[in-house]
Amino acid sequence: MQNIIVYGASGHAKAVIDTIEKTGLYRIAGLLDDNKPSGTTIYGYEVLGDKSWLAANLDSISGGIVAIGDTWLRSKVAAKITDILPRFSFITAIHPAASIARGAQIGAGSVIMAGSVVNSDTTIGEHCVLYSQTSVDHDSSLGSFVTLAPKAATGGSVSIGDYSVVSIGANIIHGKTIGEHTVIGAGSTVLTDIPSYKVAYGTPAKVIRAREKGERYL
Repeated sequence: MQNIIVYGASGHAKAVIDTIEKTGLYRIAGLLDDNKPSGTTIYGYEVLGDKSWLAANLDSISGGIVAIGDTWLRSKVAAKITDILPRFSFITAIHPAASIARGAQIGAGSVIMAGSVVNSDTTIGEHCVLYSQTSVDHDSSLGSFVTLAPKAATGGSVSIGDYSVVSIGANIIHGKTIGEHTVIGAGSTVLTDIPSYKVAYGTPAKVIRAREKGERYL
């Protein structure tokens, strides 16, 4: 069983830890976090330190995962880890209660939580998060650092750009494209393409305003 670290010690990290535990593939050696003191425990796992812990302890672990909910912050932490340790191996955590269809591909660092469905020939990029009961239908494509909140769903052949978020219960009909760094609001129904760097919501979803790179989505 591989020894790994989980980077993050928030509420999102708890959901990631549960998914990792359910896979039965990894042993969590501990947590890393820039904002919580060493010795803090989450679900029985100790916060070992921050990023500096990695360089001194690489021999004791085989990889890990970034458990940070915000898409942009997740990407920044993943980049810093790679800068420190270019050979660091990001794991993929797929809950056994998720359904991954034939031909689907899941990128490194991604988390697929309980009840999620990734349908045939769909590609999920690196460091994505599919929360519980999400559904991505056939032949769709998610970029890297994309988040689908609980019960978000897409039809077939949907494309979602890097760093974008589909909020709780939002639906995207087949064949539509969501740009990068875009947020689709909770409960929305997307019937048309939505450009990059936008916030859109409603039924049907409409662009409400522009959005900046790195802007928090919650």
